[in-house]
Amino acid sequence: MTENPPYKQLRRPTTDRVVAGVASGLGRYFNVDPVLVRVVFAVATVLTAGVAALAYPVMWFLMPEEPADAPAWPAPPPTGS
Repeated sequence: MTENPPYKQLRRPTTDRVVAGVASGLGRYFNVDPVLVRVVFAVATVLTAGVAALAYPVMWFLMPEEPADAPAWPAPPPTGS
């Protein structure tokens, strides 16, 4: 029987965060640099006259925090057969 790899989960990491880990969690989920997510978020906030900034506390509240015993991200590839 083949073992399926764990599915991606949108979570706020405990180690790689600036404020609450929202941008870092989004970056890990979409496999992009969290700095790029932060820049896009800042530009969107300016272009929408601050309306996009309301999304941050909502995501902070809705995204669960990563458990302390979670594997390092990205998870190492499965080994052997």
